[in-house]
Amino acid sequence: MPLKKSALAGRHIVVTRPAGQCEHLASALVELGAHPVLFPVLAISALDDISPLQDAAIRLDGFDLAVFVSPNAVAKALEVILSRRAWPAHVRVATVGKSSERELARFGIGDVIAPRDRFDSEALLALPELQDMAGKKVMIFRGDGGRDLVFETLLARGATVEYVTAYRRSKPALDPAPLLKLWSDGRLDAVTLTSSEGLRNLWEMLGKLGQSYLKQTPVFVPHARIAEQARALGLARIEITDPADDGLVEGLLTYFPRHES
Repeated sequence: MPLKKSALAGRHIVVTRPAGQCEHLASALVELGAHPVLFPVLAISALDDISPLQDAAIRLDGFDLAVFVSPNAVAKALEVILSRRAWPAHVRVATVGKSSERELARFGIGDVIAPRDRFDSEALLALPELQDMAGKKVMIFRGDGGRDLVFETLLARGATVEYVTAYRRSKPALDPAPLLKLWSDGRLDAVTLTSSEGLRNLWEMLGKLGQSYLKQTPVFVPHARIAEQARALGLARIEITDPADDGLVEGLLTYFPRHES
């Protein structure tokens, strides 16, 4: 491990995951000698009105499948639903990503339909359990807004589908001055980004000067869709990694030895 540690030792790496969800990546970076710079580009908050979740708890027995799009959807929805009732045994649960699976397990829900190799909506929709959906009723738990691919695909496959909003997403009001100072000092080495929405927020939060720095900074993303948006914004140094935090860390460890001056 010492060679791996030296690859990141002393480097300042921006972690943009929401507050409360950055600990795993930040801890991994610290163990490798890096300095994680926490700059959450998404704020996650509970709903002011939880009546849609209360209603979902009442009607859940009439559904065949519940899809949770993220760990936040799991936590915010199940905190309300499981405080009112047990999860019905006949309602299957589907999700994307190891973090969402871990969150479901924390609430006692196992036997989850989830992709094993790729962690996106396309991989979920490719699973055999989601092919024949004629006559099925599906409830999708998500934040306010987001991609409609799962909804539209299951609908096209014959299911009745509805959304339940479980939490709110917003752009934090953060001062980018600490990032700008690191950049101006030549000490900001990399940025990690885990969603297209987060990239859009970061771009707006940085302003013109920060945007010019970001365009020349190595940016590590775990999905081609985020990379595509980064290219559209003019970012020049984009690294696509394997999924999740482990993929980001491996991407960072691989990148810096290749680019040592």
